[in-house]
Amino acid sequence: MKFQFILLSLCLLLGCEKSATQNMTKPTNSTSLTYLALGDSYTIGEAVTAQESFPYQLVSQLKGQGFSFDAPKIVAKTGWTTDELKAAIKAENITQTFDVVTLLIGVNNQYRGYSETTYRKEFKELLQTALTFARGNKSRVFVVSIPDWGVTPFGKNSGKDIKIIAQQIDAFNAINKEETLAMGVSYTDITAGSRVASTDTSLIAKDGLHPSGKMYGEWVSALLPSIKKAL
Repeated sequence: MKFQFILLSLCLLLGCEKSATQNMTKPTNSTSLTYLALGDSYTIGEAVTAQESFPYQLVSQLKGQGFSFDAPKIVAKTGWTTDELKAAIKAENITQTFDVVTLLIGVNNQYRGYSETTYRKEFKELLQTALTFARGNKSRVFVVSIPDWGVTPFGKNSGKDIKIIAQQIDAFNAINKEETLAMGVSYTDITAGSRVASTDTSLIAKDGLHPSGKMYGEWVSALLPSIKKAL
């Protein structure tokens, strides 16, 4: 069991299990809407199927409500921090724009003990990048708060103080919320809901660390009203 937790820790830091920079080429005659999801393991859906990840569930829900969407383009990898996501976006050299853009990043900054000052600077830069991908339309960019990994079995057995983890997560979320609202962009807080996993294991994936498809579904329910209104 101890070995499993060590392995999971390494995966969180190094992104050793699952990664994606999923490219979609939209036909020039397509009338479907496009969606870009930027983030880390919480965006790619570590330890669940692609269809259970929140970007794919979001597209599925929107399709079910009459919106035509291409499959989401995902730029995310387990373990990424803000600087690593910035570098990946640059390397990807994305030239198209999108109708919807989501951004969820920061848990690995907190996990590695990176400074809040650096996080603020790099998060603002990523948010501006997200706006550029959305053609400058603030109503089409959606920021999601960082969930609390300390409530998971991995967190509880990590040897770290889960109260301190919660405090640090709250501090990082205070930063991303402040910067998001200051820029006039939609902010969806899923952190409180993620803490329900402390007593509801159905919200946790099989790896004991990441959200299950059920929790991702709750994130989609929280995001849907704002996205539908914007569309």
